[in-house]
Amino acid sequence: MRSTLGFVAVLAVGCAHTPLGASSLDSLERPAFIARIEEGAGPKSIVFRDDFASYAPRLKKLDAKEADRRLTLKLEKGTDTERSINRYQVADTIRANVLAELPKSAPWTRLASPTQVASLLESFLVDEVPANAPDISRLAPLGVDSIIEVVVEDYGLRSTGGKAGIYLYGYAQLYRVGGGTLYRRAFFSDELRAGLPGLDPFEVAKHPAIFSERLKTMLQTIAHQIALDLSPATRAAQRDVPPVKDDDKPIKPAEDDPL
Repeated sequence: MRSTLGFVAVLAVGCAHTPLGASSLDSLERPAFIARIEEGAGPKSIVFRDDFASYAPRLKKLDAKEADRRLTLKLEKGTDTERSINRYQVADTIRANVLAELPKSAPWTRLASPTQVASLLESFLVDEVPANAPDISRLAPLGVDSIIEVVVEDYGLRSTGGKAGIYLYGYAQLYRVGGGTLYRRAFFSDELRAGLPGLDPFEVAKHPAIFSERLKTMLQTIAHQIALDLSPATRAAQRDVPPVKDDDKPIKPAEDDPL
């Protein structure tokens, strides 16, 4: 049975879309895939500043700005005992999921080696994806003629009515190295708007893996849509979503306070 959570998440993917024509793929010889996080994109917590009235009794004397700062650190770094998903992993999760779903046919069978692409763009040097747009000219030795690029512009945790949820937005595009955009989709995914079960931010602060696992599900659905977009000749009519766990339950509010 199709997962309700997964289906709702797909509905939350943004609609701003320049479709890829099947004939455009025939002219591509050597695509390269790049995924990155823009500077300042996240992870962010805007939970307590946006919804202070819902959490004020549990925050006690801690102000909303400081509470969000502390939660942001947990989303980014994790705790002493539990890691969170870092920015590099966010971008690479999208990249890996898109590549796994692309058909085993040209031009995708001629993709430049992800390892060589990352090496030339120096993506391995730090724990973060480079914030600035990459210097595509560095890929010239690989004979790259086109770029699939996925960019995350903002993501994190927000809240309304005492219920927190993950949001993420960005865009995907395919363009020729010499100029000319063949495909573009803006995506915006928001758990609260999609009606998914809410998260307790105090519990997330203790166990950032809760954030990581829910975010990975969101990234999977976004990647699935991008893969469909990049397969117009063989998969444009498909509407099924990838299998996702349907057992997410609202987190029981923590009894102890501040983050």
